[in-house]
Amino acid sequence: MTVIASVVMSLLCAIAAIFVLITVRGTAERYKTEQIAATAARIAYQVKRDRIAPVLLDETDADVQVIDPHGRIVSRSAAILTRPRMAAFRPVESSPQASKILCHSLAFPGRCMIVVAFRIEQPDGLWTIYAADDEVPWHVGAPLPAAILTGSALLIGLTAVGTYETVRKALAPVDAITDKLADITATDLSQRVPVPKFRDEIRRLAETANQTLNRAEMAVERQRRFASDASHDLRSPLTAMRTEIEEALLHPAQADWPARGQALLDSLDRLQALVTDLLQLARLDAGAPPKLERVDLGELAAHELDRRQRKVDVVRDLGGGAVVVGDRLALARLLNNLLDNGERHAVSTLKVTAYAKAGEGVLEVVDDGAGVPPDKRELVFQRFTRLDAARSKDAGGTGLGLPIARQIAQSSGGTLTIEDSPKGARFVLRLPLAPGDGHVH
Repeated sequence: MTVIASVVMSLLCAIAAIFVLITVRGTAERYKTEQIAATAARIAYQVKRDRIAPVLLDETDADVQVIDPHGRIVSRSAAILTRPRMAAFRPVESSPQASKILCHSLAFPGRCMIVVAFRIEQPDGLWTIYAADDEVPWHVGAPLPAAILTGSALLIGLTAVGTYETVRKALAPVDAITDKLADITATDLSQRVPVPKFRDEIRRLAETANQTLNRAEMAVERQRRFASDASHDLRSPLTAMRTEIEEALLHPAQADWPARGQALLDSLDRLQALVTDLLQLARLDAGAPPKLERVDLGELAAHELDRRQRKVDVVRDLGGGAVVVGDRLALARLLNNLLDNGERHAVSTLKVTAYAKAGEGVLEVVDDGAGVPPDKRELVFQRFTRLDAARSKDAGGTGLGLPIARQIAQSSGGTLTIEDSPKGARFVLRLPLAPGDGHVH
């Protein structure tokens, strides 16, 4: 930025210098021409009064030649006493005066001169007075280029220093943000980058960086809690299995090996369910693209209910028209998680309903159990969360079924919530209807 600003200022100074030189030179040239013309007019006055001498000793402002009607030089300045006629042009009839810049005059070899011709009428004819002086040089005078160069150098220097300091101060917050980001590690995400006081792009950068750090810290914290909860839940079936085996080995003759084997299988089932749920969560967290297809929620629910071993009575109300776009396997997993949860908490009956309403496909799973208090309805969708009632009724749940179900619903562009019900818990899945399916139930 400093180099660019300096180059631009240099170009501006060069343009300004050329403009100043041209303007001052033009002004100086006009002024000098007027001085030469004034000298010629004064000599013309002397000619009119017949007071002209053959040699003009007092003319120092310009070199003068007086030409009679026959073209003879009748008077001249002492400095050009022996030189030939300096010019041949004459003023036009409409003007008594004319001026030219001559660079090839025989009277001034190797010099460019401003020559003014002044015409006067005498009884014997037209007389011409020529007055000449050196042309104004392009630099006008030595002090002018020196002043321009000095001023330009000062301007360019001030521009460079000012630009450098301005950019340095403007980017100082970026350096501070960079240094702070370099200090932040994955083990300590509590630090935040400094936010500048001015509301500009760098402040937005700092605020965005802090928001990103907030999300990263929350994500890392969730991962830590998840790892802690997962290790605890995985350790429980392993501990139970080890206990069963150690007790049997202490008294192998008295051990009921079939019962021990069944207990080990139960623990293995729980362990397998946990691992399956953890793998499903890992796939969902990775954001793997789903295999999209048209799915009829009613047909999907009927198919899944037909192949399940029912632990409670199931009431179906699976109307048509609830056709959505989603991953069939993922939606089947979502439904089975809701059915597993409903069967664990239902007293005797589970109701499954599917219908279309207001551009959405809706699937409801309602049990006749104790239900979920309103203040705990979001809590049950957190990972490894099981309410006290659930723990006392059934210790076989992993605490991941409902979080997985909600994450599948959200990845499919829908929602999964717990809504009011006269009795028990009412889980409601809402997904956008597939294009072309706008039936209303």
